[in-house]
Amino acid sequence: MFHEIYGSYFLAVSEILGKAVDGTLDGKTLRKIVNEKAFAESGLSIPDALERGEWRLLDEEYDTPLMNPPERPMTLLEKRWLKSLLFDLRIQLFSPDATGLEDVKPLFTPDMFVYFDRYEDGDPFHDAKYVEHFHVILQALKEKKWIQVEYLGKYGAVRQLVCRPERLEYSSKDDKFRLVCADAAGTMNLARIENCQVLEEAPQSSEMEVVPMRALSGKNRLTLELVDEYGALERVLLHFSHLEKETKRLENHKYKVILHYDKSDEAEILIRVLSFGSKVKVTEPEELIEKIRERLRSQWS
Repeated sequence: MFHEIYGSYFLAVSEILGKAVDGTLDGKTLRKIVNEKAFAESGLSIPDALERGEWRLLDEEYDTPLMNPPERPMTLLEKRWLKSLLFDLRIQLFSPDATGLEDVKPLFTPDMFVYFDRYEDGDPFHDAKYVEHFHVILQALKEKKWIQVEYLGKYGAVRQLVCRPERLEYSSKDDKFRLVCADAAGTMNLARIENCQVLEEAPQSSEMEVVPMRALSGKNRLTLELVDEYGALERVLLHFSHLEKETKRLENHKYKVILHYDKSDEAEILIRVLSFGSKVKVTEPEELIEKIRERLRSQWS
């Protein structure tokens, strides 16, 4: 029993017992925790094992003889894994707490990895100004406040903007963070931000230009059709897992996938689509279809 709890079931079971200790557990809550915390198939085993008394942790009233919620100390392997992750400059941007890992040897270090499918002009994660801007944006996201930004445009002109951050996105292909602003479907590259600060109050009638981010960057839509042979559908969905998408079954093994992507990523999207060869067909937009034709013609010439 205990090896199951301390394996894949531990997170779900420990939360269930925590609710039982404070007297807030019932059958509905138990199943909700299992659905949210455990693997999908765990819903067939955990509730029954607890409610039938196979695991002697709950009684019929969902009470437990335990006085305190269970805790599991981290193994040395887990500590070494966490220590390795803390060497990542991207993770360091979030100022993680490394307490307790001071004397732990990492499993690996960043210099052990070679990236062959990533652009080399990634964000300067070590740069003090970049780190400062990242923390300002994080603060604005947590406090749901507006920010004032000086943004370096594509042609070298600096624009002064006021916008409300919605979320941060990371592109593993570009090795860049992007800021997505609320009420507009556009993005800003963090490395192009020259200066930014949190506004204590939302702008009413600001003297500064409040620019909708759609004016800087917008979303494009790409429609693909594919026949699901040799796992083509799974590979496409996995390959574009970072994008907003819609998937529709057209007939037996034929599917339509609509991808929504930032237009600044168009070159990357085009290369990724071409990597699937004849298994995937682009049906719209016409402009992207023509770019694919041009690229294929240049390869044949």
